[in-house]
Amino acid sequence: MSLLDELNQLRTDALAAFAAAADAKALEDARIKFIGANGRAKALLGQLGKAPPDIKPQAGKLGNQIKNELEAAYESAKAAMGGAAAEAGSAFDINEPLPVDARHSLGRRHPMTRTIDSLVDIFHALGFEVVEGPEIEDQRHNFDDLNIPADHPARDSFDTFFLSGNKQALLRSQTSTVQVRMMETRTPPLRVVAPGRVYRPDPIDATHHSTFHQIEGLYVDKNVSMADLKGTLKLFVGGLFGEDTKVRFRPSFFPFTEPSAELDCTCPACGGTACPVCKQTGWVEMGGCGMVDPAVFEAINAARGDNAYDPAVWSGFAFGFGIERLAMRRHGITDIRRFLENDMRFLRQL
Repeated sequence: MSLLDELNQLRTDALAAFAAAADAKALEDARIKFIGANGRAKALLGQLGKAPPDIKPQAGKLGNQIKNELEAAYESAKAAMGGAAAEAGSAFDINEPLPVDARHSLGRRHPMTRTIDSLVDIFHALGFEVVEGPEIEDQRHNFDDLNIPADHPARDSFDTFFLSGNKQALLRSQTSTVQVRMMETRTPPLRVVAPGRVYRPDPIDATHHSTFHQIEGLYVDKNVSMADLKGTLKLFVGGLFGEDTKVRFRPSFFPFTEPSAELDCTCPACGGTACPVCKQTGWVEMGGCGMVDPAVFEAINAARGDNAYDPAVWSGFAFGFGIERLAMRRHGITDIRRFLENDMRFLRQL
């Protein structure tokens, strides 16, 4: 029997089966047999590419015609049964391939969520409590109580998202606001970290975004020193990148810490031997840190109406890191925008 004869025979048999189906199950069985994923129609149409040259055009045209005709006949038979065939339930073609989306429907945690969980686990082990605060803030919590002067550039609309004309409501530009709120409501000693989303109207490029995440830490107790800060951050960096990772402090300035420093660590990509990631220096920047400025304690006392954070009794350190940048260092990612694009190809790699 030639390929043309087989195609015509397929049409005759399938049309007869659809017409003779007495119930939904019989109709579904006929669909699977003739036009299912492994049905006769698919098998015959798969042979069209190998058809003899003299009948190939005719066979291709006939094949497409029969395929459309059988699909229409099946839909017509199903409609005549009132759609019952679609609800038969017990009959289905186990050979039908899953839709592309269904193959990857199992959920997974976003790389940022996994990074935050890792940071939280490390700080939990170091005795820090995880706390949260509001993303919509006021100038006092975002600037005033952090010793940021009224003429500081951070208060300009080019550096902060203000939500009202009088600039009293804003999207927090740093999670240090949570430290202020914790000191307002709790008495020392205090040891907390605050991961969360922050907002700044930065131009978006490979290393900057208007929406990103930070994790801030605060430790207040008696006789806290820079040595405690360095020891804590060395343990943190070791837990994140490995115990052999080295750290160093570089002098810096922040309004709410004095003295202040930038924390660097040996490059996770090359181990400190120099590579493009660390710009051939062997070091990468982690974030800012320092001893809490006594002026911050005085502002907290004024807000509380007491002297709970007496600078003569209590001291403390604070630090802050960009979580996206930590994730980029950890996974060798070069573009911060990848975290917010929801590109499944990128997300599945991590």
